[in-house]
Amino acid sequence: MVLDQAKTTPTTAPWWTSAVVYQVYPRSFADSNGDGVGDLDGITARLDHLERLGVDVVWLSPVYASPHADNGYDISDYQAIDPVFGTLEDFDRLLAEVHARGMKLVMDLVVNHTSDEHPWFVESRSSKDNPKRDWYWWRPPREGFEAGQPGAEPTNWGSFFSGPAWTLDEATGEYYLHLFDRKQPDLNWENPEVRQAVYAMMRWWLDRGVDGFRMDVINLISKDPDLPDGATTGVGGLGDGFPHTATRPRVHDFLREMNREVFEGRSGDYLTVGEMPGVTWEQARLFTDPARRELDMVFQFEHVWLDQGPGGKFDPKPLDLRDLKASLGRWQTALGEVGWNSLYWSNHDQPRVVSRFGDDGEYWRESATALATVLHLHRGTPYVYQGEELGMTNAPFAGVHEMQDLESLNHYREAVAAGADPEAVLRGLRAMGRDNARTPVQWDATPNAGFTTGRPWLAVNPNHTWLNAAAQYDDPHSVFNHYRRLIELRHRLPVVALGDFHMVLADHPHLYAYERRLDDTRLLVVANLSGTPQSAELDREWATADVVLANTGETPLVSPGRVDLRPWEALVFQR
Repeated sequence: MVLDQAKTTPTTAPWWTSAVVYQVYPRSFADSNGDGVGDLDGITARLDHLERLGVDVVWLSPVYASPHADNGYDISDYQAIDPVFGTLEDFDRLLAEVHARGMKLVMDLVVNHTSDEHPWFVESRSSKDNPKRDWYWWRPPREGFEAGQPGAEPTNWGSFFSGPAWTLDEATGEYYLHLFDRKQPDLNWENPEVRQAVYAMMRWWLDRGVDGFRMDVINLISKDPDLPDGATTGVGGLGDGFPHTATRPRVHDFLREMNREVFEGRSGDYLTVGEMPGVTWEQARLFTDPARRELDMVFQFEHVWLDQGPGGKFDPKPLDLRDLKASLGRWQTALGEVGWNSLYWSNHDQPRVVSRFGDDGEYWRESATALATVLHLHRGTPYVYQGEELGMTNAPFAGVHEMQDLESLNHYREAVAAGADPEAVLRGLRAMGRDNARTPVQWDATPNAGFTTGRPWLAVNPNHTWLNAAAQYDDPHSVFNHYRRLIELRHRLPVVALGDFHMVLADHPHLYAYERRLDDTRLLVVANLSGTPQSAELDREWATADVVLANTGETPLVSPGRVDLRPWEALVFQR
């Protein structure tokens, strides 16, 4: 279902406008059998946690059969559950329990690429004349080069995971394209047989009862068929293939076809969200315009690229709050009349937000809840990443030997080989590496945080002895209970889901403030996102407004025309 905002009222709005989605990264959520890896039965056993939190949708990161070169985002069988996670029967039981609690379940759909162990690719690489050869991007060596020579790759594109985006297949003497790891060859969506195979698989999951899909890097499925070289980036002489692979015109055709082939004529309220690195708000309006029937919402990356320095992701710089307000405010305005926003701080690819944008020391609880308040009361559908509702922090990795993530390990190896200071590289990985999001969920203070009775695949954060779910359930001021109140507010007040958005104090370097308005109801959100006291002038009318949510447990310091905020204090007023 897509949203026609011009005709939307609280009684006609799609269900997902007032919903909150919770992302489960199965490997790190809960382990039921003591092998150290999270699994489906572990998720089922912890569903009461999600019901208590009040979320509406469970987004399940990949549980398909996989060699796990990229922790399940390299799929070898779309219609099988990987044994490390359980069985199809385990999945069906999880799905039934999710539905029994009034929640929906959304699958992660990874169809820009497969594993190189998927039968489609095994056939494709078997010979140049195999019927599935054109299911992937195969090309001969660059003219004038022999296969295997330096520079013989068909284009100069670099992979997102370091090194060239092309790998030579010795048996056939041709190269295949992989925008990510070499074990993740890209599907050729120009081939209609590929598209129909994907759509059939999606229908199979919907028939099984799932409630929609989160689509991984879906704006990369359309490539420029001419495969031109990209501008040289200076990293190993590689070129930037992004302009030739991201949000190409044909992606709109593919998504409209997907909508027709998979969802049209089917009863049920489904959710479709597309992860789209580099997407602009202009492009997002097209993807989420209900008249175009493509997607319900997209994940954009603009705000999580703001703290990247000139060296990229692993060269972090301090965030300027004014840049963050300008970015999120721009998206609120741009998709205010057409389309819909997804709201997130964290996911399996991002570091922990309280360590990244907050203060995971003295003001850990206050900053975790202030950041949550700011995000959740925007217009859009909020996404909570597992452990975020507890205020989980980045992990204190002693060295690269404690890390598991493919992207981080490749970057470390490449950067050090190029002469970078190993300790400087490690600092960047500690701050921004994906392993931060993947340490096991901290359920209690017992060994391994109640995640497993065995040895966890990735070490549990030592702070689990005090930062855990069990310690927060009965604490009214806990991070968990603040998230629960935020979710309840969205469910209870239509202004949160559907109200207009108006940024205020846009140039203030420490305060994030905005108004939401729907009919006669108004909300004012004011948050101090700094470790020092801050004051702001407000319209005098807010001095007598009700404070419907506060994050410190202290009496708000409000007087006519003024509010004084303690470090990391967030207040929500209603009139």
